[in-house]
Amino acid sequence: MNINYTKNIFGSNDDLKLILLPIAKNDSLSNVITSIANDYNFSAEIITNEFKAEAKEQFSFFTKNVKIVLLGLGQNPIFIDVQNIFRSYVFQNKHKVPSNIGVNFNYSLANFTNLIEAAVNGMLLGRYAIGLYKSETTNNFLFNSSEASITIISDNEQVAKNQAEQADKIANTQLKIYDLVNNPSNKKTPKHLAQVAQNSGKEFGYDVKVFDKHDCIDQKFDALLSVNKGSPEEPVMIVMEYKPESAKTSLGLVGKGVTFDTGGISIKPSTNMHYMKSDMGGAAAVIGAIELIAKLKLPVHVVAVVPSTENCVDGNSIKPGDVINSYLGKTIEVIDTDAEGRLILSDALAFLAKNYTVDSIIDFATLTGSCLRTFGYICSGLFSNDDQLAENLFKAGEACGERMWRLPIWDAYSDDLKSDIADLRNFSGKPSAGAISAAKFLEVFVNGHTSWAHLDIAGTAFSDSEFASQKIPTAYGIRLIFEYLQQLLKTK
Repeated sequence: MNINYTKNIFGSNDDLKLILLPIAKNDSLSNVITSIANDYNFSAEIITNEFKAEAKEQFSFFTKNVKIVLLGLGQNPIFIDVQNIFRSYVFQNKHKVPSNIGVNFNYSLANFTNLIEAAVNGMLLGRYAIGLYKSETTNNFLFNSSEASITIISDNEQVAKNQAEQADKIANTQLKIYDLVNNPSNKKTPKHLAQVAQNSGKEFGYDVKVFDKHDCIDQKFDALLSVNKGSPEEPVMIVMEYKPESAKTSLGLVGKGVTFDTGGISIKPSTNMHYMKSDMGGAAAVIGAIELIAKLKLPVHVVAVVPSTENCVDGNSIKPGDVINSYLGKTIEVIDTDAEGRLILSDALAFLAKNYTVDSIIDFATLTGSCLRTFGYICSGLFSNDDQLAENLFKAGEACGERMWRLPIWDAYSDDLKSDIADLRNFSGKPSAGAISAAKFLEVFVNGHTSWAHLDIAGTAFSDSEFASQKIPTAYGIRLIFEYLQQLLKTK
């Protein structure tokens, strides 16, 4: 995508045929409308009567053969609102909009510091077409061509350039993650996930080590190997590390990478099982996050670990009642083979905690239906043994729109993990507190690390939206980690 900058309200491109004007609904609306009417030689009275600046509201007119579209942002918009409004506009009008779009930010909120980033990011995401394997191309519209461009009209060109370039880099990673999660499991095997990580590491300059099945056996990743028993696709443990010389802080990331989840012997109902290709949403978030950190050259030492396997069914599959080992040495009684995510995460968390020194550890996992039933698709479940880390993540989520809500991990819930024959069990068997007991299980395997957070993203990683007829990925976690680190680095 080509991005141009100008202070001229009609841009510097003679081919510019469309200019968007993002307008918020506030006390200044009347003055803003007057300015627009004067600048674009149109009736202020007509605009006032026809346009109230409600979220996603549109009003258009022509001047000098250019189409002007006032795009409502609503009242008190936040980052995710602006992003979605621009994404929706491009997506809904993709077969109408020209290859070159201008956006005039001079009538926008002066105190909305990252408005341009949100808008540009949304426009780039709006070009996404989900049809990876359609026989006919679905993304052959003008604004998705190699010649397409965005012309940003702003009085502060340097700020506009900084925000737009950052939005472009973030969007490219998010779009890559969309494709990764959308891929079906016959294309997206654990080895494919590893190859994606390796390619990213080569491109953006971070180290990637892939433990294959033989390595996993040598390392004693027994919980990961146990979940893999029913699958013909071999497991991998992917370890990624970005270590700049100027690092001001360090972070460990872990992401659940189940490329397809049948539930194993505790098999899932068939109705929505096809969506289980998305059960590696946590891995996608982690791969995307470390790529973005390396791409933007943030001064952060990051270690990211992704355990990946399928959870399938055959005669070799682990069974309810089996006792398995783990990297930490804890024995686990398997009560439910569909609680496999916490098993593979246990090896990854323990490996990271033992072999690397990081200030904090954050794991992402599409882990429990319990969390989905509690929060729906609006926010994730947050669990943490560090109040400051939890507060920082919450603030970052509110700022970027990738929201979460904290739930307790009190010791009173530890009884749910008690087993008569092993060190602990992987499922309480109770119809209550499912997300909490899963978090309590994971807590065991951070092995005393005092700054750990678990994000249960079962409802936020893959959800319904206006951008497809079925559920699609959201790339939840990438912008969250970026925003969290941006805020954290300000204090260093």
